Amino acid sequence: MLTRTGVLVAAFAVVSAPGCLAQTSPQDADLAAKYPGDVGLAGDPAVLFAEDFETGTLEEIGQRWSDVSNKDAKPLALSEDVPADSAGKRSIQMTAMLGENTGGHLYKVLPRAVDTAFVRFYVKFPDDAEYIHHFVHLGGYNPATPWPQGGAGERPRGDERVTVGVEPHGDYGHFPPPGLWSFYCYWPEMKISADGRYWGNAIRPAQPALVPKGRWQCAEVMLKLNSTPDLPDGELALWLDGKLAMHIAKGVARDKWSGMGFDLLNQGGEPFEGFRWRTSTDLKINFLWLMLYVTENAARQNNVANPNPTNRVWFDDIVVATEYIGPLTPR
Repeated sequence: MLTRTGVLVAAFAVVSAPGCLAQTSPQDADLAAKYPGDVGLAGDPAVLFAEDFETGTLEEIGQRWSDVSNKDAKPLALSEDVPADSAGKRSIQMTAMLGENTGGHLYKVLPRAVDTAFVRFYVKFPDDAEYIHHFVHLGGYNPATPWPQGGAGERPRGDERVTVGVEPHGDYGHFPPPGLWSFYCYWPEMKISADGRYWGNAIRPAQPALVPKGRWQCAEVMLKLNSTPDLPDGELALWLDGKLAMHIAKGVARDKWSGMGFDLLNQGGEPFEGFRWRTSTDLKINFLWLMLYVTENAARQNNVANPNPTNRVWFDDIVVATEYIGPLTPR
């Protein structure tokens, strides 16, 4: 059963099979339910950061973030396309142009480092969406840094870095673009890849969750770090439009685990060993990295010969908090 900051969430029902988890979110605990249209939500004590793109120019919005990637002022733009229940009139559009740039990003150092964080964002992919490379990341650096760090292909030591990406994945073209939702994780007990490097281990739900095109979707991620260096009691969860799509904790059923990661299972398989995300409690969650990163390799890996050179996505109503947030509540 999912916990938040060590407190049992009674709204989740236990199902009979070991490692199985509830399929709905605790609606009576939603932060967003207290603030229709998210009006006033940014001032809630549980909220670490909120961005709705409603005030300021693009340059002024960038000043609210710690680092901005906007090559030649082309990847980032404000848009009037917003979620149906939003109280606002603007979102941000990110565009990647193959051969010209790899997209853009907004990176935020959180005002307070925490052991458990929830990030909710609304996202929309166009009807002609292609496969992408990397997307939204949540995690921590020790010490905190004002811009995102490298580390691709390297296993974290456990005291300096932990990162979790929630990303569309095409599974080598088996799923239509942009793909299905999956996690892409770096932590000290990840598995080694066949090439001898440590690429992010992917974790996918038992029931594939395809990323929709042409409509807004609410995604929320929970990352809970292990309580002590020796306990594998860390957790990870994903909600889509307010419904729990996957929750990974010690004992959940999984298939075989390799350097590619693993899929969750409804039954059978093996019990997951649990997440020992860190080897030192000095490492905490302290950043959000919102990005659209696209390279030619994304098309090659998914067997696309002539990809659309223009890749676009919209983000809106972003909230980072220490409690479950939930989808927008209509005003």
